[in-house]
Amino acid sequence: MRLRATRGRLRAMSLMGTAAVLLWGQAAFGASQADLDLLGARTGFVHSIIDNRNTLCADGGKCFLAEIRLTLPEGFSGAEGWSLYLSHVAPIAELTSEAFDLKWINGDLYRLTPKAGVTLGGGQTHVLKILGRGNNYSRYFPMPNAYVAADGLEARVIEATRAAIDPETGLEYLPFVAPMTDEAKLATAAADDQIVWLTPERAYTQIMQRSVGQAASEFVIIPQPVEITRLTGAALDLRDGVRLRLEGLEAVDVQAALDYLGRSGVGGFGQAGPARPELLIRIDAASGAAESYRVTAAAGRIEVVAADVAGAAYGLRSLGQQIAYEQGQLKPLRIVDAPRLGFRGLHIDVGRNFHSRAFLLKVIDQMAVYKLNRLHLHLGEDEGWRLEIKALPELTEVGAKRCHDPEENRCLLPQLGAGPEGTGVVNGYLTQADYIELVRYADARQIQVLPSFDMPGHSRAAVRSMEARYRRLMAEGKAEEARLYRLVEPEDTTQYRSIQSYTDNTLNVCLPATYRFLETVLDEVMAMHEAAGQPLTRYHIGADETAGAWVESPACKALMAETGLEPKQLGGLFIERVAQMLAAKQVVVAGWSDGMGHTDPAKMPEKVQSNIWGMLHNGAVAEAHEQGNHGWEIVISTPDVTYFDNPYAPDPDERGYDWSSRVTDTYKVFSYQPENLPANAYLIHNIKGQFRSIADETPREAGRRISGFQAQLWSETVRTDAAAEYMLFPRLLALSERAWHEGDWEIPYQAGVTYDPADGRLDRAAQLRDWQGFRARVAAHHRLLDRDGIVYRLAPVGAKISDGQLQVVTEFPDTTVEYRQADGVWRVYDGPVAVSGKVGIRARTPDGKRAGRSVTVGP
Repeated sequence: MRLRATRGRLRAMSLMGTAAVLLWGQAAFGASQADLDLLGARTGFVHSIIDNRNTLCADGGKCFLAEIRLTLPEGFSGAEGWSLYLSHVAPIAELTSEAFDLKWINGDLYRLTPKAGVTLGGGQTHVLKILGRGNNYSRYFPMPNAYVAADGLEARVIEATRAAIDPETGLEYLPFVAPMTDEAKLATAAADDQIVWLTPERAYTQIMQRSVGQAASEFVIIPQPVEITRLTGAALDLRDGVRLRLEGLEAVDVQAALDYLGRSGVGGFGQAGPARPELLIRIDAASGAAESYRVTAAAGRIEVVAADVAGAAYGLRSLGQQIAYEQGQLKPLRIVDAPRLGFRGLHIDVGRNFHSRAFLLKVIDQMAVYKLNRLHLHLGEDEGWRLEIKALPELTEVGAKRCHDPEENRCLLPQLGAGPEGTGVVNGYLTQADYIELVRYADARQIQVLPSFDMPGHSRAAVRSMEARYRRLMAEGKAEEARLYRLVEPEDTTQYRSIQSYTDNTLNVCLPATYRFLETVLDEVMAMHEAAGQPLTRYHIGADETAGAWVESPACKALMAETGLEPKQLGGLFIERVAQMLAAKQVVVAGWSDGMGHTDPAKMPEKVQSNIWGMLHNGAVAEAHEQGNHGWEIVISTPDVTYFDNPYAPDPDERGYDWSSRVTDTYKVFSYQPENLPANAYLIHNIKGQFRSIADETPREAGRRISGFQAQLWSETVRTDAAAEYMLFPRLLALSERAWHEGDWEIPYQAGVTYDPADGRLDRAAQLRDWQGFRARVAAHHRLLDRDGIVYRLAPVGAKISDGQLQVVTEFPDTTVEYRQADGVWRVYDGPVAVSGKVGIRARTPDGKRAGRSVTVGP
């Protein structure tokens, strides 16, 4: 799921650059508060990525070269007693510095201490050269909020390292990170890597290659219905409202969808007014499959017939999109529709960095518009616990914020550039009232909430919070109570390092306290769901990336002696036990596929959900089919396509992790075939941009199907709500399209077939025609997203200068483009125009309120 690097993939190591954190140290010669204030206010700090191609670690492994230039402020006294901490997610293999020694602390924190005999005086600039394992392809991998601290003093953020908000785009950026301009050294790490930066000229070519000439459709509904046809007759004028009639349901059942109709141009929903068109909504369970609907709008009347309430709501959502496009005067039409997959999901990580209740409610609204029906809410991680559990208050009192507290009695270590204060948007949690409201809100929009606290790995926030609880209760003389929820065994001397470089993030699966803890959490979560009116029927345990724990645990040694298990089998034992615990509570267990693959299927419940997050070109096909052949529900979550924390394009100014993919644009998501994984060989390349054949070496058994398709947004580099919206939209519309609607170009699954990109079996022309239609529909939805306040991505413009004329194309048609020469004023681009020198170009939203990232074309 997040920085995944199992099966020997050290991709997390290639990720993030340096989050410098100047932190606590031993005050030797009395650094004063005034010293820290000065350092925070006026220290210069510039982070540069130097080389991804020509660098090796001392042990011969792949490294990249980075540099930090630290300039101490004039007037700094040279006082000692402070330390420099770097948050650097890619493990630092080597530091070269005349002034500092390096020590790794935990996770992404490194401590730099002044070397003996070195005086760090005001005005000095110190160059720190860093060899980080892997690669660093983006200016968004470094972390903000470096800070200085010393014992007994208030920590201070170095102001130069604060993130800033671009007033044109509304997005966060990192002013302290130097531009990356040398493509030869920075774009790739190896000669066989075919990824290149998506310059405006290359974007121009790419967009043109994906474009085909065809008449634009008059329908704009996303996802595309199974059937939609235009009927004859006069348009229905809905601006003054409709006469609402309901059969088999109450208005409250679809009130959120009716409200959407109101926002889309329907003037009201009265019972009188014969001049108004009638809107009949009728439930007929025999009319079709679950969530299906039919709409007929003609002769002054609209009829929505649905198999269930969800289908009725989806019919109204489709109507609302078309009504908004036709400005309240709906031309007659008929729609027959039903979903392709029953599970259409979105995973949002609020564990790494918190995202607000308002953001979550806003996203739920958009999920409903685009007919997604599962919100997988990732509430517990190494870096944060985000839901109030009243029986265990330390989980949020300590585990929901990161601050300057080395003992972690008040908060967690400041991983991921959280800063020293314990404030800011990356900190926080949902109260029980918040969560109940959120579940109730989702339920009213036909969305099921699947909560998740990742266990037994990825659990550092829980472990450290329960250690704080233990220390508190021991100090109060309550030893027995203190031990009830202690998640570690003091006598366990196992040394391990997780994928994210934590040494203490794994629950001990051999302790009764672990299961007591989980059941206590689960019981409170179930009670919240009951209070919200949506009983908990499915719970995601995570169960992934458990790295080498328990080997020296006395409790585990005793259990292994009793059962004959090996350490690597204990994770599977934990999942089996928790799955049965959940089944006893009538809750279906869900988990990530690597952990689920460690279980004995015979010891698992009848119903199991597995999210497949193996790489498409490296194991996903066999994993999905093998686990599906157990009879489990398979939800496709392959990171090279569905991880929306990946960058849209290979460009150093695009945000997002790139361990699994350096390009996950809307076209790529649209082009995915979730029900025939090996057939994706035609349109989905590997991490190096290479198209390779994919074999179905573990075929699906007859009658087995893929159950779902889910997008994932992990939040390590996504701190603000606006950035989260940027990463989700418009890619989420493409995922919705594929989860609901099967393209006529998709290849039906056949067991045992190998697909070669060169064999020509894919109808590329049909696929491009479908893409062209989708592009046009997305363009129409920009206004709807503007209306709803969504900070969607405006792709950088494709452009070239030919014979002195600026020529421009955009990812989606009808996008407003602006250009300027040199540093002149921005002008609207109306067509080829004569230019000279370098020209800046950018897209702008239809409402004119926001610009996309500007790029430059020209000599």
